[in-house]
Amino acid sequence: MALSPDERQRVNVGRGTDSHTAEEEEDGATEVYLSVLVHHGQVGLSFYDRTDCTVHYMPDATDDHDLKLLDRVMREISPSAVITSAKQEHNLTGFIKALEKNPYNKPEIVLYPNAEFGVEATQQRLLSAHLPFLPASVTERERLPYLSSCLPFNSNLMMRSVGALLKFLERRRVGVELEDSSVGVPILQFRPYTLNDVVFMDRDAYSVLQIFKLELHPSVYKLQSGEKEGLSLYGILNRCKCKFGSRLLRQWFLRPTRDMSVLTRRQEVVRFFTSPRNADVLGTLQGCLRNVRSIPTLLHRMTLSHTKVSDWHSLYKTVYSAVCIRDVVRPLPRTIHLFQEISEGFTDDLYYIASLISKVVDFENSSAENRFMVKPNVDPAIDEKKRSMMGLSDFLTKVARKELDNLDSRIPSCSVIYIPLIGFLLSVPRLPSMVEKEDFQIEGLDFMFLSEDRLHYRSARTKELDNMLGDLHCDIRDMETAVMTQLQATVLQRTGCLFKVLQLSAELDCLMALAQASQEYGYCSPLLSPHCRLSLTQARHPLVELCTPMFVSNPLSSCESEGKVKVLTGPNSSGKSIYLKQVGLIVFMALIGSNVPAKEAEIGLVDCIFTRIQSRDSVSVGMSTFVIDLTQMAFALNHSTGNSLVLVDEFGKGTNTVDGLSLLASCLSFWLRKPPAQCPHVLVATNFHSLLQLGLLPPSAQLSPLTMETAVDGEDLVFLYQLKKGICQSSYAANIATLAGLPQTVVQRGVEVSELYRTGKAIKRIDRPATEEQTKRRSRIVEQFMSLDLDDPAVDLQLYMEELLSSAGDVL
Repeated sequence: MALSPDERQRVNVGRGTDSHTAEEEEDGATEVYLSVLVHHGQVGLSFYDRTDCTVHYMPDATDDHDLKLLDRVMREISPSAVITSAKQEHNLTGFIKALEKNPYNKPEIVLYPNAEFGVEATQQRLLSAHLPFLPASVTERERLPYLSSCLPFNSNLMMRSVGALLKFLERRRVGVELEDSSVGVPILQFRPYTLNDVVFMDRDAYSVLQIFKLELHPSVYKLQSGEKEGLSLYGILNRCKCKFGSRLLRQWFLRPTRDMSVLTRRQEVVRFFTSPRNADVLGTLQGCLRNVRSIPTLLHRMTLSHTKVSDWHSLYKTVYSAVCIRDVVRPLPRTIHLFQEISEGFTDDLYYIASLISKVVDFENSSAENRFMVKPNVDPAIDEKKRSMMGLSDFLTKVARKELDNLDSRIPSCSVIYIPLIGFLLSVPRLPSMVEKEDFQIEGLDFMFLSEDRLHYRSARTKELDNMLGDLHCDIRDMETAVMTQLQATVLQRTGCLFKVLQLSAELDCLMALAQASQEYGYCSPLLSPHCRLSLTQARHPLVELCTPMFVSNPLSSCESEGKVKVLTGPNSSGKSIYLKQVGLIVFMALIGSNVPAKEAEIGLVDCIFTRIQSRDSVSVGMSTFVIDLTQMAFALNHSTGNSLVLVDEFGKGTNTVDGLSLLASCLSFWLRKPPAQCPHVLVATNFHSLLQLGLLPPSAQLSPLTMETAVDGEDLVFLYQLKKGICQSSYAANIATLAGLPQTVVQRGVEVSELYRTGKAIKRIDRPATEEQTKRRSRIVEQFMSLDLDDPAVDLQLYMEELLSSAGDVL
């Protein structure tokens, strides 16, 4: 929605220029500048902190209609200026107007044309920005790829907000007001911003951990546009019975929290409903929640007087169900905070609304007539009008008999009918002689219209009926509409309790859904700890265990005393990636308040989860797998803390083995050299066995080598999927190739070449075997080359190499 010129002038009044005022500089108010965009329920933002020249960014996140997430950001950072687009949605317009009315924290509002928030404009400004932290070796062409390790380019709204923020900084000359115009505003670093106690997770983490997974709808009628949730963590935990419960659960998934009070509040409800003895209460409450409808939509229609019969029915069922929920919850333990809030928040206003709707609205007749109708004994005047309408049929029959006596004898019959808005009419059949319109005229009657071979007239008697009875139908409608308006006003006066119903019912629905899934799948309640420790006993992957008849559980112990860097080796298909994902999913589940698939679990409150696990989505960005590896690893190295969880799978496999191995060793060494309290929880799965076998990592108590156990039965490789300490001594490539179906001759040749390469022996060609003479000549050339004394000054090295290569060429 675009602001009008008057609104734009109003939001910029007194501060409409892009230069600092003396008052702002004296009181130090201009320190944080926020740029924000809102689009279709998503919010993306970034802000510049003048004190340390840092751009903080928050990747695109889901927000509700009231922009509570944005409001929380505003309260945390208290920006002195807010930059946004002049073309914006209604809820952001209202949010900005509310900011102007706040007498205590009234930031400057700066509106730029929507074109200033373009993606290409953002890239150009990043290319020309003053970024002292960039290495001197980075060229203009390499600048954007390098910055992709600092900024998540796939967050569209956030990146567009960065572009507008850079424009604002350069126009204001923030921090360089007195410098030459060639000096740019310095940006010393880019840092991710998360709300206090909200866990940071990037989009790749949600994808590779399969927290969400949208699939095309199987129905042929929905193949083009329909989507449904596939096999995902959200899909198996979402047992919510009402739409708002599902929506709230998705918000919990999108914003896992470290707030211990919030998690404790959720856990106590999940534990209560996980108990089998409370199964009846769970079923009763879920039955009530099925009838909870969209209260905001119903109330909005009431404010516009667009209420339908179905809306009244939905509101009645919702309020009645809320009363039932309150009555079921009241006997439950008040020590559980949610139960106490429901008991107190679901006030008697709900019972009053439900009983009032039940007494006033005639749902049966309203559905039949498709309009609001009032029950008897509500309004005496309406009852009297309806009695008149009910006796009208017999009365009109008598009138019709009298009218027939006065008509031409050729007319065999007639009737008196009532048509709303027209009144009473005399209806007679059309005679064969009545062909033209002139033939329709009957003395003493006023012709009105022809319909289905019946002629309709207004007679003196029908005119008397109009004057005597009036438009009964319209009168009744008007009177019932007045009753409906009064009922709407009564309901709207009690909206507070209705919104309380929506909020608490949605939370209850989410927690009962988590409890139901927990009970069905055998999850345990984790012990949440502020200490940086992850301990899992008999942990399972919540999705894979549903797809296999037998799943092997595995433990995890990661802390300062037992090591926080785990290097997991083992052959392909041995379960390394599954183990990494199951750790990430279990930690995530604990941070939304759910029970976890383990026998016992102690989980420290991590602040972020970084993942570099291969997924199909990797190729969609137009970069090589190795480039993606590097950018995401750089992100983890730059931003992880001692409370972070970093999952890395097969880093470096998209490049030269030596280069990939060297970079992996360097990255792990970076973390291992940190103090234990600053080292994140790192789980690395790799096929670079020499990483540990050659001792490429510094000795550290934080390093813990792990492997997936296997057994060889004859020529068959058996995967046991069991985690154990140690290093994998073989990749078992030949065994895995056999399992994959490669021809045995191909596998045997591969084993032969590998052994020759490993032992430094010559690899013989099998398509053109060498003769005995060629073999002897090659041996002499090797001996001649190995006997060369490079320290002998008499040796002409150039002449020697020319002769050697000449003779070698003949042999090869």
